[in-house]
Amino acid sequence: MASSSTTDPPDTSYLKMDKDADATLIGKHCQLEYCNQLDFLPFFCQSCKKTFCLDHRTETAHKCANAGAWAERRRQAQLSRASAGEGKRMRDLVTQKPCAADDCKTTVGTSLVPGVHCAGCNRDYCLKHRLREEHDCARKTPIGARPGGGQLDAVAEQTRSAFAKLRAWGAAKRESASRTLPKPRPSTASARLVAVNTLKKTAKGDAKLPPEKRVYLHVEAEAETTTAKTYKGAFFYSRDWVVGRVLDAAAKSLQVENVNNQSSDERDKLRVFHVEGGRVLEFNEKVGSALVSGNTIVLLRGIGPPPDLIEM
Repeated sequence: MASSSTTDPPDTSYLKMDKDADATLIGKHCQLEYCNQLDFLPFFCQSCKKTFCLDHRTETAHKCANAGAWAERRRQAQLSRASAGEGKRMRDLVTQKPCAADDCKTTVGTSLVPGVHCAGCNRDYCLKHRLREEHDCARKTPIGARPGGGQLDAVAEQTRSAFAKLRAWGAAKRESASRTLPKPRPSTASARLVAVNTLKKTAKGDAKLPPEKRVYLHVEAEAETTTAKTYKGAFFYSRDWVVGRVLDAAAKSLQVENVNNQSSDERDKLRVFHVEGGRVLEFNEKVGSALVSGNTIVLLRGIGPPPDLIEM
């Protein structure tokens, strides 16, 4: 507030003289010729630069010889100030357009009807047709979509179907895995610790790997893809490994054919499915960030890479 008082001119033509601010001020005589009253709290006129008492402080009361001078200075100071919007670009007006719904003549983009943009079909609609069901969004081709969208939709539908089966299979695996754990189910930290300690007794791996870097896992493979007598086992791997290295080691341990480095066809490639997480792991994910001891991973062939744009 102090800065504004020094910057903004006062609202009156006179100023009250403060004796606390000026130690030499012990009162002054009113400079009106027939008054000459001694006033210990005099007023200073900003127009004629003279001192007056309380009764003659205004320009009208002392018939100021330079009346209005302070007001003119105040007006000039205000005009010299930069306006609030100076140097700023005003926002463009909203373009008015008709609602994109069929047989709707409502104009959107106005102050009364702002319009709602649909990200699915990339169109603008009125409030009545703002929902996807109201403007039949699923049957419309998005504006600006790349050609060949029909083929992309077919591929996406096949991917959704494949992952729907994968989710169902994963749910069944999680249910069967939960039955193998001690009863009651390890919902507490102590129960999970007991299950992991049991896993550590049978898990196989590199004996030179420090215990603090080990992640103990249940590893399984599809029965028809392995030549080993058993299609599952308990192993431990380094938390610093990536998932791709775990896949190579697990495929070798369970005697599963691994042609990931030889074939570019996704139908031939092995992928690692995390049962507890319900998702396919990326090859470059770190074991320590994606898995914890006691988890189950499954080697699956031909399920494709993890989806990026499809809702699971």
